[in-house]
Amino acid sequence: MASSHLRMRLTRATNPSASSITTSCPVSTPRLRRFVHCRQISSSTTTLSSATVSIPPPPPSRWIADLRARIGNCITFGCSSQQISRAAAVLRVLATEWRELVAGSEGFLSGGRRGLDSHKIAWGEMDSFQHVNNVNYYRYAESARVNWITNFSVHVDPKHREQWADLMTPKAIGLIMKSLKADFKFPMVYPDKISVYHKLRTSPEGNPAPSAFVLDCIILSHQHRRIAARLEEDIVVYDYRAASKTSMPSFMVDLFAATYRMQQEETAKARTRIWELMEIVKTLEKETWDREDAVEDFGTAKTVYTTRKLAYHLFETVFAAFERILLLVFCHQIVAPHKLKTPSGEMDPHF
Repeated sequence: MASSHLRMRLTRATNPSASSITTSCPVSTPRLRRFVHCRQISSSTTTLSSATVSIPPPPPSRWIADLRARIGNCITFGCSSQQISRAAAVLRVLATEWRELVAGSEGFLSGGRRGLDSHKIAWGEMDSFQHVNNVNYYRYAESARVNWITNFSVHVDPKHREQWADLMTPKAIGLIMKSLKADFKFPMVYPDKISVYHKLRTSPEGNPAPSAFVLDCIILSHQHRRIAARLEEDIVVYDYRAASKTSMPSFMVDLFAATYRMQQEETAKARTRIWELMEIVKTLEKETWDREDAVEDFGTAKTVYTTRKLAYHLFETVFAAFERILLLVFCHQIVAPHKLKTPSGEMDPHF
């Protein structure tokens, strides 16, 4: 019922004259309003439905750059004022919501779930190879992980505030890093900002006495608007008093189970949003260059060169440069060096 209502609203927003839109994507064309994240959970949200969430397929890895390039191609061929408005709306979403969509499409909760938000990279974090040293990625993840855990005590489960806070201390039951792996995607350099997100890989539901859990972590580069590194953190629940690992406390199990369900919901929302944006761009393409009578818009004769004049001017410039190079090679290899001098004894500036 909700899907049918959404399809009717999106169809009206993108093509008022159309009664329906057929698409090969998992969702229909979009409504361009602000992306709404999954709500904050509290200690009372452990009663959320455990029904399986229908999750669309993941978008292409470079979907942001791809959409921007495709929109540029549409504008090149000429757009009406209405089409320009729709293209601008998509570009606005890419500029303001890219972090939430990139992270959310993989199940990372943003908003109150952020570990590090818009953290500035320091110039001193670069090494002699002129990029951020690999050690710093582990530090980013560590700071974000501590914030991710303590966030439960501050905003989610104040009833167990002390127990959540004690997890980051060696007093009683705490957390110990068993293993930490990193996969570096590309080198980051100063200046840049990063946002770091964590998510639970699996739900503790179904495990009667879980004593460990795995967190996935991504580090987003704001300058490149994509993932700079991925980390895998295998964490053990440890009893410092008994000096051995122990079962996860019940308050952790309940909140982690609710958090995992929210991750699934966020994945479905973000991917749906991305596919909606891609469908809008696909519609723009069909209305502009991807039609039989499409003609690329190079402007008018009053503002720019015509295609023929522009091509002739480019050919003339390239040919003149090539001719100059040939002349220089000929003079330096065949003509004696003294013949290149002027009567005053200086080298001829033309050569």
